[in-house]
Amino acid sequence: MHRVVALVRPVQSTFELGCAAEVFGTRRAGVPQHYEFAVCTESPGPVPTSAGYEISVTRGLSAFRSADTVLIPGWMPVETPISARVRRALLRAHERGVRLVTICSGVFALAQTGLLDGRSATMHWAHAERLRRDFPEVRVEPDALYVDHGDVATSAGAGAGLDLCLHLVREDHGAAHAALLARHMVLPPRRDGGQVQYAPPTPPGDALDGLLEWAETRLSTALSVEDFAAWLGVSSRTLARRFAEQLGTSPGAWLLSRRIAEARNLLENTDLSVEAIARRVGLTSAVNLRRRFRDQTGTTPGAYRRVFRGS
Repeated sequence: MHRVVALVRPVQSTFELGCAAEVFGTRRAGVPQHYEFAVCTESPGPVPTSAGYEISVTRGLSAFRSADTVLIPGWMPVETPISARVRRALLRAHERGVRLVTICSGVFALAQTGLLDGRSATMHWAHAERLRRDFPEVRVEPDALYVDHGDVATSAGAGAGLDLCLHLVREDHGAAHAALLARHMVLPPRRDGGQVQYAPPTPPGDALDGLLEWAETRLSTALSVEDFAAWLGVSSRTLARRFAEQLGTSPGAWLLSRRIAEARNLLENTDLSVEAIARRVGLTSAVNLRRRFRDQTGTTPGAYRRVFRGS
């Protein structure tokens, strides 16, 4: 039996912990049980949760000694430092070959050990920039639902914890077993795409002397980088430098992101065909929109509409 130990702390998110318990700790008729699941905390006793009740945790960090996987199901507030005891326990477990896994904000605890330095990791899109700023040695992948290096694995927002846990089951015991478990949980064995499709499109902003607002009203036209430069009365090189300094991107990449953002809005809120939406956002054809949309969001316009269209 593979032993999974979840490290909890006050105030513990019940959903993130529940994701791990559902996949690794819940027994189901007709589904082989390959895991044992346990919970530990640095100071055993009552642990407050985000749902307003306490859980009683009797095991301390010594539970790591018998673990095959140690899982950190969230770590809020994200700026909370890990104690020297927890850091030592995590590093010793990793040295023994224990797999270290985080769900959502749990990555902030793991990053403090240094085990993610020079490696890729993911996090809920709303905190990805904070992770990048606080831990510049970590290569943050803000669109990934999860990143698995074998010895360490991280997931995006809370729901992506289920994606990661099912992925680990698939790695440990094969696709058929993971699919059987997912059916019992009434979940897809895999989700298409990444986090971008779930993050709300960012507003155009008010940088660059009104250029962004001007461009936002003209997405259906054949705008070019030269048009941007002409509107501002600067050279294309100066325009590129100002975009990089103020927005951290290029004019062309910004324009494409705004076109995809408007396409998402139209897919969610209108009955327009994909062809009509492509024309509305300046991407000319359905073929071009589908290609660009998948590149940006990891899914297709049709699949996106089925998931996010209001009733």
